[in-house]
Amino acid sequence: MRLLLVEDHVPLADELLASLSRQGYAVDWLADGRDAAYQGATEPYDLIILDLGLPGKPGLQVLQEWRSGGLVTPVLILTARGSWAERIEGLKAGADDYLSKPFHPEELQLRIQSLLRRSRGLANQPQLEAAGLQLDEGRQTVKRHDQEVQLTAAEFRLLRYFMLHTGQLLSKSHLAEHLYDGESERDSNVIEVYVNHLRRKLGREIIETRRGQGYRFSGDAA
Repeated sequence: MRLLLVEDHVPLADELLASLSRQGYAVDWLADGRDAAYQGATEPYDLIILDLGLPGKPGLQVLQEWRSGGLVTPVLILTARGSWAERIEGLKAGADDYLSKPFHPEELQLRIQSLLRRSRGLANQPQLEAAGLQLDEGRQTVKRHDQEVQLTAAEFRLLRYFMLHTGQLLSKSHLAEHLYDGESERDSNVIEVYVNHLRRKLGREIIETRRGQGYRFSGDAA
């Protein structure tokens, strides 16, 4: 999953980048509201974390521009503790959730997971389940037939994306856009390698290849 972090406080941004990367997210970081207004509207992000107190252009204005332009990407806003007016204005402008500073990293992690599931119509699931698999996002492992299967970081990122998009036909280029940040080299052929790794570990039937089109993750129990 590819996230955009818009935060001008460098120490906090560095901390969040490290934490989110450990959780298996590909993260782009911006510190200026003008840059965020453009990039958030033009790059395929799965979720955006937006501070409201930004240089260049206020975060609230950035959010309003995104929503008026038709952007439906989930947005989690960061506000100063006790700033009720900011929270209310942010929610009115189209934010999906907010988090007050300072916050515990685990709370941010859980809110991100919840927003991503909600955006895929999976709001009531305590964990990701599909094709007879139960994904533990905290431990980055998966259970199949009650047997725990260890995953590499790359396998976990790919499987999580598939399980959030069960039944959809996903091209290799689409997957690369959502599994790597903007600074990483995107080799779509590597996706095929990790797909084969998942098939060996979890069963070939869970991921269907459509020649010339991409992959489809089955939602049926295997």
